[in-house]
Amino acid sequence: MKSKIVILLAAVLLAGGLILGLSAHAQPAPATERHPAIRHAIASLQEARTYLKNANHDFGGHRAEALVQVDKALEQLRLALKYDKN
Repeated sequence: MKSKIVILLAAVLLAGGLILGLSAHAQPAPATERHPAIRHAIASLQEARTYLKNANHDFGGHRAEALVQVDKALEQLRLALKYDKN
């Protein structure tokens, strides 16, 4: 159950980052940017990671695992950008 909640949290954070990347209020990416939504998701996950790490509580015991999952999501997104050569 705990891991499902953590995965859900990571998915929500990732989706939120993707939505922000596609919103009209997002900062426009340079014309050469191929994957602005992924870069916005990375920024959102980094912000969420900082928030979780500095929070005064542990979110019902889920903070540590959430940080692990956020780190995994960041790693996967960075790898996706690294290996996109199209």
